[in-house]
Amino acid sequence: MIGSVQFKPASDQSLLVYFAAKITLKAHQRVRKLLHLLEAEPIAGVRNLHPAYCSLLVDFDALQLGHAELAGILRDYLRRAETLDWREPRELEIPTCYGGEFGPDLDVLARLHRMTPAEVVKLHSSVRYVVYFLGFVPGFAYLGGLPEQLATPRLPNPRRSTPAGSVGIAGKQTGVYPFATPGGWRVIGRTPLTMFDLSREGMSLLAVGDHVRFLPISVDRFRAIESR
Repeated sequence: MIGSVQFKPASDQSLLVYFAAKITLKAHQRVRKLLHLLEAEPIAGVRNLHPAYCSLLVDFDALQLGHAELAGILRDYLRRAETLDWREPRELEIPTCYGGEFGPDLDVLARLHRMTPAEVVKLHSSVRYVVYFLGFVPGFAYLGGLPEQLATPRLPNPRRSTPAGSVGIAGKQTGVYPFATPGGWRVIGRTPLTMFDLSREGMSLLAVGDHVRFLPISVDRFRAIESR
């Protein structure tokens, strides 16, 4: 344990580096720093890295490493990660058309919170979100910072297909579906931006650590951006 960091075996081939019990920006920054250093200086035998809100899961080849050996190596990485010069996060804007055909759950969500749809849109687009990690499907960014007033449980019955670009809410999170996929998030809008593209350098539009704001747009503006 280094400071508040704990190492916990997650399987015979994975080790969880655990930074905090609660979601905080400080814990997120520590996850990012360790992730960045491990990507810049890979450890022989480490196969995959899976960042989450307060932890980093490290998958490794059990024929090359053991839990104790890997934890020892990671302690040195953690010490060095704390002294990294840190770049400012990217600030990104996601144009979003709320409600109607693009946000089928907006009206219901508004009623659940005793708000008007316009109040939900204003609140959802009024804050800056942080990309804590990507998961579920490639390019799906989990965005923290949702106003407490908008926290809403997932749909009781997930949709068989949620359109690409759909902006949804689940619990205390918001996010954007990178492509059509089954899902149970409450869809309140849609962006015309391509969130994941195999032909693009940096296939995912969003990366861990980015700051994101949603910009309400009209249907006409959505179509104009979509047709580019």
